[in-house]
Amino acid sequence: MPIKIPRDLPAFKVLSDENIFVMNNERAGKQDIRPLKIAILNLMPKKIQTENQLLRYLSNTPLQVEIKLLQTESYRSTHTSLEHMEKFYSFFNDIKEERFDGLVITGAPVEQLEFEDVMYWEELKEIMEWSKSNVFSTLHICWGAQAGLNYYYGIPKYQLEKKMFGVFKHYINNKNADLTRGLDDMFYAPHSRHTEVKREDIEKISELEILSESEEAGIFIVANKSRRQVFITGHLEYERNTLSDEYFRDFNKGLDIEIPRNYFPNDDTSLTPMVTWRGSANIVFSNWLNYCVYQNTPYDLEKL
Repeated sequence: MPIKIPRDLPAFKVLSDENIFVMNNERAGKQDIRPLKIAILNLMPKKIQTENQLLRYLSNTPLQVEIKLLQTESYRSTHTSLEHMEKFYSFFNDIKEERFDGLVITGAPVEQLEFEDVMYWEELKEIMEWSKSNVFSTLHICWGAQAGLNYYYGIPKYQLEKKMFGVFKHYINNKNADLTRGLDDMFYAPHSRHTEVKREDIEKISELEILSESEEAGIFIVANKSRRQVFITGHLEYERNTLSDEYFRDFNKGLDIEIPRNYFPNDDTSLTPMVTWRGSANIVFSNWLNYCVYQNTPYDLEKL
């Protein structure tokens, strides 16, 4: 079944060209079913790139998914055209009376700042508090995961000696857990961050489960037992060239940046990176939509 997005959203053509079943609003309105309502709070600078990445995986499901794109009001994007933002994005105040089956909070390039120093921190806290009563399950990604773990559970983040940058091996801690069901015993996922959360802090919170981690990259997937909150510290949604683009951006600025680990063949930056995480990304996003959202969210969202 398709993902429901406006026909003129750039992702519509991108996903259609990849033979992913997308449906415009007019056609979806003729189907007598209730789609899952998923909001995406997009905190990444390159909004369109992040839209394409997330919608690619949220569409990999037999369910019809209706997307609402959100931006912060306390900080306005400078990397995406105003026309795009005004046409496709809403502010929190526009939708705070609505209820959603799911919410995705993306990463953001602010991780080296203290949470309180992030320009939109107070607004983000308001959104996370609102999600407790208006969203059935929230998926937090990278810095969004660190922010959520800090806000809900007081878990701190720590500065790394060097950037966690590359594609790393991960393993699952519970083969029967719903979120990791179907993953191989060992799988790959990209990371791009300067900070981390630590196992010993998470283990102090009985409500949380560490579902997946990495010997190199540390904690990966954490969720509370109700699955109303899910935290992923890496970037399963990344495309083939996302880490490459980040590397060359910083390299060309003369910054001290290492080659992403386990990414370019033989660490040769002239070669095309290999994608080794797409299957895992499909599984995790599908599991979140199916087990954490669809199987448990009420049909009537007013009963949330």
